[in-house]
Amino acid sequence: MSTSSTRRVGAGWLSLFTLAWLAIWTVQLTPLQLLLPDQLDASNAEGHWVVGVVWSGIVLSVGGLAGVVAAPLAGRLSDRTRSRWGRRRPWAIGGSLLAAVGLIATGYAQGPWLIGAAWVVVSVGLAAASAALTAMIADQLTEQRGSASAAASSAQAAGIVVGVGAVVLLGLGITASYLMLAGFIAVIGVGTAVLLPDPGPAHVLPVSTQARPSSLRDPDFRWLLASRLVVNIGNALGTSLLLFFLLYGIGFSKVEAEDNLLILIVIYTVFVVIASIVAGMISDRTGNRRTLSVIAAIVQAVSGLVILFSPTFAMTAVAAAIMGAGYGAYMAVSLAFSTDLLGDPEDHARDLGVVNVSANLGQLLGPLIGAGLVALVGGFWLLFAAAAVLSLAGAVMTLMVRRVRSSPEPLPARR
Repeated sequence: MSTSSTRRVGAGWLSLFTLAWLAIWTVQLTPLQLLLPDQLDASNAEGHWVVGVVWSGIVLSVGGLAGVVAAPLAGRLSDRTRSRWGRRRPWAIGGSLLAAVGLIATGYAQGPWLIGAAWVVVSVGLAAASAALTAMIADQLTEQRGSASAAASSAQAAGIVVGVGAVVLLGLGITASYLMLAGFIAVIGVGTAVLLPDPGPAHVLPVSTQARPSSLRDPDFRWLLASRLVVNIGNALGTSLLLFFLLYGIGFSKVEAEDNLLILIVIYTVFVVIASIVAGMISDRTGNRRTLSVIAAIVQAVSGLVILFSPTFAMTAVAAAIMGAGYGAYMAVSLAFSTDLLGDPEDHARDLGVVNVSANLGQLLGPLIGAGLVALVGGFWLLFAAAAVLSLAGAVMTLMVRRVRSSPEPLPARR
């Protein structure tokens, strides 16, 4: 393969890459959004809805902490892997299969402790696969990093629709839903990992490391990690407990709540996909990823204010559109931004594993923090206020990143 300073890939690579992320996000977000809350609400022996919310927050956060440990560790091992199958491919395959095993176990688990333990297995497997896939952006691309990051972000939103839509429209039970998800990640995750190219270390694109041999020692990289964590907590506060909000904040029946949750997810997804693709392309053309990331985080903050001041289903749908636009643009551009700030190519997967951790930890701390806020006031207003405040804080943190590219010369804007 070419080792020139710029490299482009075709539609086939981007399609496989998007499909791989679709599988990962589908099996991660469908349980987070629907299956785990359903399981934990049903297993709530006390019969009070706040207890179910708290258990949901605990289980999701414990799984997130497992992913925090697994992602950079798997990334580090991937960076050091030398095999005939490549560096990234074995970890993408192994992570997908481990996640499938964990999903099957989660589907048959009873009670919050066993459900939580099985979900940890899923989280570890998905963290390993995600670290390997994210490293492929830095390994193989320069000009299309924004587009590849947009593919991963848009797949996140589409994954919710694919998973929740299949469960709701097919009327699947909890165990059947987990078995479906296990089969999906086993087939798609492994298949795409086999088909995607995985060049050896000698063919990885060179990266300027002037005075910054380690990304983790770079204050700009750390500010970006912090901003991604905070923005993702803000997003999770606004999305992860929506089923409970529809049930106990607005007052829908369980069937109505599930149907309306699917509507909100579809709205959210459409705007995530559009915003991530548009923002990713703009960032590739201009190279101005910091400003785009800041604007996107501010847009996300507006969505929390909309629900806070008008907690109706109609305005929740409007807020879902606004949050989708802000979050989709932010995740696409900030991921590409992080690849611009990378240091030593031998640590790409480790460093991008930490980048994934910053987002995943935010998504999984959000439910725990949100459950505490709901329990504190016995309602949901503080939840959405905090979502807005944290999104704005993430925008301010992004402004603290002073260096905008790792290469000596910025990419020129295309005319």
